[in-house]
Amino acid sequence: MTRLFTLFLAGALWLTLTAGCTPKAAGPSDNTDGPAPRTTSTASKPAKPGETLSPCPKFSDARSPEDAETNYVIYRAALKAKEMDRAMSTWRKVYAESPAADGRRPTVYTDGVAFYNNLILENPDKKQAYGDTIIMLYEQARECYPGDGYMAGIQAFDSYYTYPGSASNDEIYQLFKESIELDGPEDLQYFIINPMSRLVVDQHEAKKIDDAEAREIVTALNTRLEKGLRECKGQACEAWNTIESYAPSSLQYFETVKGFYGCQYYIDQYFPDFEANPTDCDAITTAYSRLKWADCAESTPEFQKVKAAYDANCEVVGSTSNGAGSTLRQAYDALKNGRSTEAVRLFEQAAQETDDNDRKSRYLLTAAKIYYRDLRNFSQARAYARRASSANPSDGEPYMLIGTLYASSGPLCGPGTGFDSQVVVWPAIDQWQKAKSVDPSVSAKANQLIGRYTQYMPSKSDIFQRGISEGSSFTVGCWIQETTRVRTP
Repeated sequence: MTRLFTLFLAGALWLTLTAGCTPKAAGPSDNTDGPAPRTTSTASKPAKPGETLSPCPKFSDARSPEDAETNYVIYRAALKAKEMDRAMSTWRKVYAESPAADGRRPTVYTDGVAFYNNLILENPDKKQAYGDTIIMLYEQARECYPGDGYMAGIQAFDSYYTYPGSASNDEIYQLFKESIELDGPEDLQYFIINPMSRLVVDQHEAKKIDDAEAREIVTALNTRLEKGLRECKGQACEAWNTIESYAPSSLQYFETVKGFYGCQYYIDQYFPDFEANPTDCDAITTAYSRLKWADCAESTPEFQKVKAAYDANCEVVGSTSNGAGSTLRQAYDALKNGRSTEAVRLFEQAAQETDDNDRKSRYLLTAAKIYYRDLRNFSQARAYARRASSANPSDGEPYMLIGTLYASSGPLCGPGTGFDSQVVVWPAIDQWQKAKSVDPSVSAKANQLIGRYTQYMPSKSDIFQRGISEGSSFTVGCWIQETTRVRTP
């Protein structure tokens, strides 16, 4: 299939996504990725044995096949020369009589998309009207040339990002699903990974798809991402690294669905962090609870190592006279056994039972981490982190967690690409800066995160296009609702 779109792979975590992750609608010169066909090269060629031509009107179906093909060559040459008015005028004649061209390629449709994208650039106030025509051309191309996932994928992508409202999220999901089914997990279009990661979560959360369908989609997305990371070279790897920074984070939702992922998934996700921090009780408890949640056999080497570390580093002495039956012991038992909701309730109770503010803060912060890590409830995680900070104002860890919550909210607060998803970095950095200002012990970790995420802030051109001045105040919406300061990388 002739591809009329220059596909720029995504850069890191939403900043570079806006610069280059989206499949870019073709400009005037993007439609000439090969020489224009000669006037005798297509219409005179019947279908080869076993070849199926498009059922839609072709050159051979026109009143004058020779004129139809000649007009095709004329408009393609004019398009290559960027003579847009002349090219589009002649294109209309071809589209009216032989939109399927020679029956082998959707060039007339995709050239039409390029023409209407050019009109949008010249007449931005008519974006919606021209966008409707573009979506119609995609639909016609899919009908006339079924079997290639690209067209379904690009129609869904433009409906989701470029022309919002042109289709419902249910319809867009079905288009992405069609694209995946046509192309297969190994070869699905890279640009669908991020938006589909969001949509499959929404569809499952709304109970519109079952576990089996969601698992099939998630497996396909992860398979393609792994292949892209494995096979990429040079600058393309930056793009795949960016997709990796978005999609897995969004798909973590399915960790809250019992039985969705197998034991090996949790070993791959959580055991390396445990190995890097073998005496840290947070890392140990996280790994233990996740392996327990996944019903990993206790005989596995990974489980045995985590359990031994838990026994050595995380055993809790009862805070009341009944020793092992204390609220705190019950809380940790619930946590390590994957009973997250019960664990939150018990850590809350333990915090209420102690007059020691340091302990109160630790218990509340643990509950906050459970809400973030296990229950994926960001607003509740922040609420508990703030309570932890109130109990111990000199501890920077609650602010570190809130910053992480904000930085992880791109998929929640925007489409995963562009300004709305990037602005979450501003309040995240605010929180990390506050953490190190109250607690020097977290400075190294805070500086590392600030350095990493500064490059992902909206660019100068992003804020300029929106009439926003660097250094001015800006309120980030979504669940965050924080006023911050505008900065650029």
